[in-house]
Amino acid sequence: MRSRQAWLDESWKPSLAQHPERQPAFTTTSGIELAPLYGDASDGGYPGEYPFTRGVRPTMYRGRLWTMRQYAGFSSARETNRRFRMLLEKGQTGLSTAFDLPTQIGYDSDHPLALPEIGLVGVPINSLADVERLFENIPLGDVSTSMTINASAGILLAMYVALARRQGVAPDRIRGTVQNDILKEYAARGNYRFPVGPSMRLTTDLMGFCREHAPSWNTISISGYHIREAGSSAAQELAFTLSNGRAYVKAAIDAGLALDEFAPRLSFFFNAHNHLFEEVAKFRAARRMWARIMREEFGAQDPESWMLRFHTQTAGSMLTSQQPENNVVRVTLQALAAVLGGTQSLHTNARDEALGLPTEDSARVALRTQQILGVESGVSDVIDPLGGAPYVEALTDELETRANGLLAEIEHRGGPIAAIESGWIQREIHRSAMEWQRAVEKKTRPIVGVNVYTEQEPTPKIFKPDPKSRDEVLADLADVRRRRDASKVDGALRHVAETARSKANLVAAILPAVEAYATLGEICAVLETEFGAHRAADAF
Repeated sequence: MRSRQAWLDESWKPSLAQHPERQPAFTTTSGIELAPLYGDASDGGYPGEYPFTRGVRPTMYRGRLWTMRQYAGFSSARETNRRFRMLLEKGQTGLSTAFDLPTQIGYDSDHPLALPEIGLVGVPINSLADVERLFENIPLGDVSTSMTINASAGILLAMYVALARRQGVAPDRIRGTVQNDILKEYAARGNYRFPVGPSMRLTTDLMGFCREHAPSWNTISISGYHIREAGSSAAQELAFTLSNGRAYVKAAIDAGLALDEFAPRLSFFFNAHNHLFEEVAKFRAARRMWARIMREEFGAQDPESWMLRFHTQTAGSMLTSQQPENNVVRVTLQALAAVLGGTQSLHTNARDEALGLPTEDSARVALRTQQILGVESGVSDVIDPLGGAPYVEALTDELETRANGLLAEIEHRGGPIAAIESGWIQREIHRSAMEWQRAVEKKTRPIVGVNVYTEQEPTPKIFKPDPKSRDEVLADLADVRRRRDASKVDGALRHVAETARSKANLVAAILPAVEAYATLGEICAVLETEFGAHRAADAF
């Protein structure tokens, strides 16, 4: 095994030419100069080297801080645009878009099922016109955008590409991530539309489209976040997420994509929960496990294909409506775990999100939490500062062992799709969630302000979207339908249907449909006619 000094000489120093450090020297408040890295690597995984336990890049945050990507979306595209621009003005470095439930499932806002949900948990998007409003005065060539969308991911990506073209930005210049992870919807979240087979095709068609036209776009964010929010343990979050990742890699290969062409654009999305050290260990174990899966199981040759790059969001399920100010502390600890664990981007929840959508003030505090961690705390000055600590290394090994046991059980059951369709994964998550809830009720798991240190509280101020926005959204949708060329829309939708019956790329067919202002709901209705709709099996 190489020494730390050998790594410094052979890897770290050469990388400085490409990734210069943020400042000439890093010191403590007492003037103690800090080395880039302390300790060796028990598994050979120095930063930027296989199996990446200590980080995916040789310089990590000494070269550049993580992307501060606050999640936002509510009411209407116009209102969300105002929130986006406020966050960018306050120093946010990437956009993260929340969509309302109808948009996530693929219904237009005027569908009977959609009307009660317009703009409640995210921004409603019906057509390209809404995307134009959403990113008004935001140049797509200069920002990185994340979109939390799955069943209708290909349609939203097509709208983003169409808008970039209208701004004069070539698709190969756009940067960002689309979640595009449908398997966790069946297992943990429920926002699906089509059966598993066609949904996996939509996922890989998006990968294929981006390989040809948007090579800098991250084509999938394989999500453990929602699995953890549904009640899983840290080991289950690891296992179920990486198992889904395996399934996507196999599906992409079966669809004819070359492994080392698409694998470097895979990304992951994890939860940062309350137990600081377990979460740090989880992130370190995830990198190591994925590197081994990609190199040893799939035979990837490009080191970029071995790297697990991930976004983190603090745990919404751990926010409490009781004593909501306490959530600032919880979020800070969770964000600290993500940073100590080596995340590439981070969203910090606002203190009032257990009550409703965050106010502008609380969203600002959430962003400032990241900025304070980045520039005041010193945690970004040393690479993997907890690496080598016996406690953290032991937790990393134990989580990997437990997760590998679950991965083996999933394969025994026929793989993640079979395990989801049989309800086994859902039952395992439900069992873990029930154990947590019983522990809270018995007070063996203390939650400050909920089952310990409680007190009478005044009614908090809750942010609520302007109800007039709903009428605005419906009026905008009606205006689009009135002004567009109906014959172009019909022709484009027929082409989508024909493509669905063939093996051609669906995202490429959807692009001219959105450019003709076909709506999200119209495109999904065509796909449902061809593919059918998914009906969940009883998991209990």
